[in-house]
Amino acid sequence: MFYGEYLHSIDRKGRLILPAKFRESAKAHFIEKFFVTRGLDKCLFMFSEEEWRTQENKFKAIPFTKQEARTFNRLYFSGAVEVSADKQGRILIPQYLKDFAQIKKDVMIVGVSNRVEIWAKDKWQEFYGTSRQSFEEIAEKLMDS
Repeated sequence: MFYGEYLHSIDRKGRLILPAKFRESAKAHFIEKFFVTRGLDKCLFMFSEEEWRTQENKFKAIPFTKQEARTFNRLYFSGAVEVSADKQGRILIPQYLKDFAQIKKDVMIVGVSNRVEIWAKDKWQEFYGTSRQSFEEIAEKLMDS
């Protein structure tokens, strides 16, 4: 549903414009709102409402008696915010999420099928630079399972 890499900037009011392809995909799938939260690897995750509910149900199924489950759920869900794009396709990202992802101005918006990842441009470049070398090795390990 969401694919590709797009360079965008946060405007002076803290808004981020979603790539046109993502807005088109959202419209085609009747997606009106998203949930943005702390992601992994120092990025933000953005899910459609439907996908958010799917993920939420998975995480709620983890026994809260496990310390790691409580910690993860606290950080994951406490960071979540519901957002809707305005008529220009912009969303407002709260400062605490920008701080978490070390986002200042330039961001990479990355489509990862069922979610969108929002990265500080330099953090994405760092991740991509170190990860692309092992892409084939990772593929082999994952596909052999």
